[in-house]
Parts: sequence; C-alpha cells; structure tokens
Amino acid sequence: MKFTKKLLLSGLVLALGIGFSGAASAEESNKYGLVYQGAITKNVAGQVNIHPVKYKLHGLKIAANVYTPADYSSDKKYAAIVVAHPNGGVKEQVAGLYAQRLAELGYVTITADAAYQGASGGTPRNIDKPYFRTEDIHGMADFISAYAGVDKDRLGVLGICGGGGYTLNAAKSDKRFKAVATLSMFNSGQVRRNGYMNSQLDTVQERLQLASDARAEEIATGKIAYSGTVDFDALTEESINKITNDLYREGMMYYGKTHRHPNSTFAYTTSSLMELMSWDAADNIELIDQPLLMMAGSKADSLYMSQEAFQKATGGTQDKELFLVDGATHIQTYYQPQYVNQFVAKLQDFYGAHL
Repeated sequence: MKFTKKLLLSGLVLALGIGFSGAASAEESNKYGLVYQGAITKNVAGQVNIHPVKYKLHGLKIAANVYTPADYSSDKKYAAIVVAHPNGGVKEQVAGLYAQRLAELGYVTITADAAYQGASGGTPRNIDKPYFRTEDIHGMADFISAYAGVDKDRLGVLGICGGGGYTLNAAKSDKRFKAVATLSMFNSGQVRRNGYMNSQLDTVQERLQLASDARAEEIATGKIAYSGTVDFDALTEESINKITNDLYREGMMYYGKTHRHPNSTFAYTTSSLMELMSWDAADNIELIDQPLLMMAGSKADSLYMSQEAFQKATGGTQDKELFLVDGATHIQTYYQPQYVNQFVAKLQDFYGAHL
C-alpha cells in the first residue's frame, strides 16, 4: 500500500516507538541488553538479580525478565508487580528500569515483550491490538503468580505509556491485581482514532478505510502493510527539533538514540487500526474497584489522557490519586533520575499500603 508523506508523518507522530537502523546492538554492552542507567550487567549474590524467562501465552512464546530482590529466597513470600511497557517499547527500556527499581524495594517483578513484538513470538510481526496487549498483562500475572516465593494474593501492576492504557483495561476485570498504577498513561485507542491532542478528527474515516483495505490485502495476498515505516537514518537532529510536541520530539530521541534497543520498533500493522480506533482505555473504567494511582509529569502534553481517565474512574474504588511530578514531561518520566526517584518513592508508599 502506498502512503502519502502526510500519512507517514501521522504514523510517526502516533506511535512512540522508534527503531533506527544501523546502530550497535544494545547487547554489546551487556548480555541482558538493558539500556537504562544503573542496569544489571551480571547477577551478584545478595543483590537484585534478573532472570530471563520464556513462557507460552495462547500458543505464542513470550520473552520476559523477572527481577528478584536482594537476598531473594524461594522459601520466603514476596509481593509481586507486573510492569507493562510503552507502545513500541521493549522490556529492556523504561519498563525494565522501573521493574528493577521496584525489585530494589523488595518486590518480585516481571516485564515482558508484548506478543508479536520485541523478542516474543507471533506473526505477522508488530501487530498492535488492544486484545493482545491486554492479554499480555493477564499472562504476566499468570506467570508471576506461580513463581517460586511469590504470594499470589499480593499482586500489583504498573503500566507505562501505552502499557498504562492497557493496564487500565486489564484491571477492569482482573481482580488478582490488588493495586493498580500507571505512569504517563497513553490512551492508544483515543490517539489512533482522534490524533494526538485531537488533531486528526477530520481524517478518522479515511484512516479507518486505509486500515480496512490493509486487512483485505492481507487476506487476499498475504502482504502486510505497516504504518510508521519511516527512513529513520534520514532523520536529523534538526528535523527532530522541528516537532512541536514534547512527547514525540523527546520520544524520537529516547527511542531512536539515547535509549535505543534493536527490538524496539516504531512500525505496527496498518490493519491493527481497525481494532485500535474502535477501542478506548477509559471505556467501562468504572469497573476498576482496586486502589488506583495515576502518575504523570506536570509538563507532559499527554497529561490530558491521565486526567480524563482519572475523572471517569468513578467505580467502586474510593482510593484513587492523580500524582504529578512538577516540571517533568512525558518522556522525562522514563529516565531522568530526579523524576524517576519521585515516582518510585510514590510507588513505594502506594504498593506498601496495599500489598
């Protein structure tokens, strides 16, 4: 399928996952491929350790990392936390950072690559559909609940960016989660449908038609169309700086340069938009009756999504909070220590009270 330059740019601005070709593999720096500050490079007795694991979910191989606390013993009982990664992201980036930091607080944590993405199985590659992303979270809960030493009755969840929207969706029905948290929540359905900050309301039907045509082509010929396929090598710092939204400008730098990982890719199947554009993370959000913490930066231009979802979360829970860190933008919540430390401290209080 041939896309116009405008549609390609729209795809670029809607995904938050970037894969620049030609860069060195993150695995060259350490065998776990982690690309965040303070990452584990080797397991040391008495410290937080990382354990790459694989398990099956609906017949697909899922690649995940489990983090265990210092002096972990399978004879003890630990609360556990599931961490869901952003759109286009992988477990070695921000999800891994927060999983490691939570393990430092004494939790067993897990973060997995979404099905059809990263190191997990599934074809065609880079399907991005709400059902699968929600099932990924249920699947992490399945696996970690049976992990040695985990108290399955003390299970929490943290969703970051797009993973935050899917975490809200999972928590509506999955009452194994006793405490629900999001960071810089990104409502993928709303943005794919309306555009970022409702900037594409006039092209909804056009884009739905493109998605429908892409699915028809898949069925007829097996050819897969992708949105967000851009020549990243041609992007310059000057062109990145012209992007007006902090989220996408800083996101390109984060995913494409400073925290790049070879498994993190911007592209997603165009046919995924059929499901994405008809879905919304805030639909039926009143079904969440667990304690709810939604966190974001005060300067994030994506903040409106957390605010809208928070206002609609009027179900059984009387314990909900929208926590803002002053001065942080969306992407800065992923890695800048002065902001990450504040979010981790808040999570320590939240999970400590409820798990």
